[in-house]
This record gives sequence, C-alpha cells and structure tokens, in this order.
Amino acid sequence: MIGCESFLNQPILKYSNEIRSAVLIMHGEKAHSCYFSKDAYAAMTKDSKYTDNKELLIIPDAVHTDLYDGGGKNAIPFDKLERFFTEHLK
Repeated sequence: MIGCESFLNQPILKYSNEIRSAVLIMHGEKAHSCYFSKDAYAAMTKDSKYTDNKELLIIPDAVHTDLYDGGGKNAIPFDKLERFFTEHLK
C-alpha cells in the first residue's frame, strides 16, 4: 500500500519563512485545528524579511465549518478578504 506516510516526518514549515508571496491564513477561533494556523503563521514570519504581506486572521467564535458558508453566523469577513486581495494581488 502506498500512502502519505513518507511525508509524516517532513518538516513542512521549515522553509515557510522564505515565502515571498502574499499569504492570508484564516481560521475559526474555536476550530480544533486552529493551533496549526497559529504555528504556521509563527513559522512563516519568524526570522523572515517577507512579513509585510502575511496575515493571520482568526475569526472569533467560529468553528472550521462556519467558514465554508458562514454557518448562519455571517462568520466570513468578506470585507477583510477583499482588502487583503485588493492590496496584495496587483
């Protein structure tokens, strides 16, 4: 059986601080995996000279699925998404 096991020991965030492109990480505050977005953002900005186009957007009181369609809470911050894309996708 061939699977993804070979990637389990890969340091996937090791070189993330070399990313030059704009990156927006958006996550619900109450999502069980929110820690990963925080860790990824920290790794991406630590000792990096490319931090001015990186953003971590934590949505208060939102779980992971609230960000698929708003979850009836209007959780998706379209104004912030528009601002980020307008500023960084030129």
